[in-house]
Amino acid sequence: MAGAGGPLSRSGLRGREAELEELRALIDSVARSGSGALALIRGEPGIGKTTLLTEAVSRAAAAGFSVGCGKADELHHLVPLSSLATCVLHGDRPLLSGAALVDLARRHDQRIWLVERLAEVIEERAGGMPVLIALDDVQWADPLSRFALQQLPGRLRTSPVLWLLTERRGVDGPAEEIAAAVRDELPVRTLALGPLSGAAIGRLADDTLGAAADERVRDLLRGAGGNPFLAVEMLAGLRTADASDDPVPPGLVLGVRGRLSSLRPDTLRFLQRGAVLGRGFGFHDAAALCGRPAVALIPALEEAVRAGLLDDDGDQLVFRHDLLRQAVYVDIPPSARKALHREAAARLVTAGHQPIDVVSHLLRGARPGDREAVELLRRAADDVLPVTPGLAADLVTRALELVPTARPLWFEVGEQAIGCLNRAGRNREALATGDRLLACRPPVEMLGRLQAALGGTLWNLDLADELRRRTEAALTVGGAAPEVAARLAALRALAMSRAQDLVPARAAGEDALRAAVATGDREAHVQALFALGEIALNAGENAAAWERFTALSAVDPAFAPEEIVACQHMDDFAAGERLLARAADGAGGIREAMLLWAQGQQHLGLGRLDDADADFLTMERLEDEVQAHVQQVNGRVIRSRIALLRGDREAARDHLTEARRRLAAKPNPGNTAAVRFLEAVHAEADGDVRLAVDRIRRVQDEGPFLRWRLLRTWVGSAIRMALRGADRELAEDLAAQAEAHAERNPTVPTATGVAARARGLVRDDLALLDHAVDLLRASPRPLVRAAARADLGRALLAAGRRAEAVTALTEAHAEFAAAGAHAAAAQVQRALRDAGAGSRRAGGRRPVQGWEALTASEKKVARLVAQGHSNRTAAELLVVSPHTVNTHLTSAFRKLSVNSRVQLANLVRALPDD
Repeated sequence: MAGAGGPLSRSGLRGREAELEELRALIDSVARSGSGALALIRGEPGIGKTTLLTEAVSRAAAAGFSVGCGKADELHHLVPLSSLATCVLHGDRPLLSGAALVDLARRHDQRIWLVERLAEVIEERAGGMPVLIALDDVQWADPLSRFALQQLPGRLRTSPVLWLLTERRGVDGPAEEIAAAVRDELPVRTLALGPLSGAAIGRLADDTLGAAADERVRDLLRGAGGNPFLAVEMLAGLRTADASDDPVPPGLVLGVRGRLSSLRPDTLRFLQRGAVLGRGFGFHDAAALCGRPAVALIPALEEAVRAGLLDDDGDQLVFRHDLLRQAVYVDIPPSARKALHREAAARLVTAGHQPIDVVSHLLRGARPGDREAVELLRRAADDVLPVTPGLAADLVTRALELVPTARPLWFEVGEQAIGCLNRAGRNREALATGDRLLACRPPVEMLGRLQAALGGTLWNLDLADELRRRTEAALTVGGAAPEVAARLAALRALAMSRAQDLVPARAAGEDALRAAVATGDREAHVQALFALGEIALNAGENAAAWERFTALSAVDPAFAPEEIVACQHMDDFAAGERLLARAADGAGGIREAMLLWAQGQQHLGLGRLDDADADFLTMERLEDEVQAHVQQVNGRVIRSRIALLRGDREAARDHLTEARRRLAAKPNPGNTAAVRFLEAVHAEADGDVRLAVDRIRRVQDEGPFLRWRLLRTWVGSAIRMALRGADRELAEDLAAQAEAHAERNPTVPTATGVAARARGLVRDDLALLDHAVDLLRASPRPLVRAAARADLGRALLAAGRRAEAVTALTEAHAEFAAAGAHAAAAQVQRALRDAGAGSRRAGGRRPVQGWEALTASEKKVARLVAQGHSNRTAAELLVVSPHTVNTHLTSAFRKLSVNSRVQLANLVRALPDD
């Protein structure tokens, strides 16, 4: 490998030969294997992290890598993507142009979307050459860069991308979180830099002083404690010191501070103002903070550069090492630092900087009652809310602390804080903030605003009764602005969607919708349509739900997943497919995890178990990444059911355990019912019919609204459990429920067919079971069709009508097998053997390793990637999410025992033609 074995390029690497060799080997491995890796260099300030990183970057560039190298900054650690931007914008061939990055920032409204776009850019570059992305001082990385760094290495693990990060030891930073996030997916190396040996320090002295590095100097250098930066600073002082009996300038052993003692007052003042601005700062900004014309400070700048304290790159001034900046900074009295930070914020805003650019200064310098600081923090929170809601919540919460309690502005800022906390998923904190504001008796109009802001909080916490109580109380008090009253009315209707009698809820929703349209308030309009959609679902009225969610999606495209699932309830999977494709085209405005939920439901309904499982797995990962756990319990319930259909009992039990664990964290009625139903399915599989019946009965008795949502297509399984447990009353109740659902949805073949099947099972009526099969021929759901045919086949067999039974059972077996429901197919196969038909060999099971272990979708993805497609282009061809493609690709790599796209391409090319 070019550049790998030459001499050390700088004396600062003395004593780091072993670490450098380890990095060289990692660079070589990434280039050779075509797969990713991550290296983390840790150590105290001045220990040589940056020098080692710089040398690694040089060697990677010499080896043909495309290199992006950047540095996080302590005073810019809140600006979204500022840290990672330094990596992708710099270098001979930047990964992104400045205009492209601005375009990304302008268009995105979700972190996941932005990370996916960055991944595409890096993946495209890595398709032609290996890539190194290096970030120095990652402990100061901004929240969005930290989020991206937790996702991107794993997302790009199949491409030749090396991530190189440095972090200070002893500083709470994100490096370990980043490493932990990717450790199971790609190689991670941690290089902990300790003090240099005495011999290495001695070689540094020889490099700097030559013959002057006598034993007295070496004794002195022991005071550096093996820290190469301090040693170099001492040596620089020795080299420039005047000859005397004591060659050591006063204070030199103290390290950096000794360099400042000989500076003129103007220079020191200039450096202090620069240190307040950050490690890198503008000359004019520092001059303004000094209160002097820039031209008057040119001598100070020149002296600072001559003293080796600052570098001037033509665009900005940079402290040569952050230890230098800190040494200057800590000598400023604390009260003066606070005032300078506040003044710096004002100067930067006047110069045209954005509010988020000055937030670090405001957090250090703002005092209670500083209204301008409050407004800047609020504006910054609004700017970063779409991509870093947690940061937005922190900023506006800080703004709230700066406002005197119970003042009008305090309530306004508090309302904004509730909204930001909700977006960040910090619902209990939002509720506590709201209640603290309400306890101070806000004006009547603000009372309504605060209760409306808390509506989403209470809904997310599943406090429907409390939501109804509060909204009704606020509406009774009156005094709210018309648009706020419309929001409160819509929230009240939403709370009523959980009631047993939904007639009043529907009337309340219609009234709320009219009020929302009359006021023109978008938030009220969205909330009213969502409430009406929920009411229709809970009433089992699928057509009405589809109508409401279609209207809602037109107002706010983020609700496209709800519209797609509503289509599926109407058996219109073709419309669902079109909507999925349209949503993928505009994914920037869609909740990615919920879109995957809709995609998984589409695949599940169409009997594509492998694809559905991949979708729900991907959805869970995305929800974990953004810490928004909405569908994780239901996702695990479905995945457990899929595993049982496939015959993987171990995986099914694991999913049940995880569903229970997540239910404990979010114990709402829907999640509870779903887990209890799953427990019933497992109990039946384990032969515990009594437990199965108990769980089904509890689902029926608790939460009446769930009757229309949970058992739509699985009611037949529940009835069989009730009949096996001799609980005819429960079986009759379930059948009546299915029939009522069919009456509400007479144009939905699945609904009418399931109802006929349910009544046929209860009555043991062959004619009804046969009618159910006929009705379900129009259903697009193969698993439902197969289950009905299996029931009919068994009933025919019991009636002695063997030939008809074999036909029905054979059709059921074929549909189960085609869907990948191997366990269900095996049960039908046993019934066929009892009828004297069918093979005694179990078939259809995939191996666990090798090409034939791949699912059909995994094979498609593997072939597309082998042809050179990126995740995005493969997703477009397959009409799925790029995240789902990544899930399929990860599984394919594991089954094929390959680590890179290059290895995958070689394997695919070696396969025989189909």
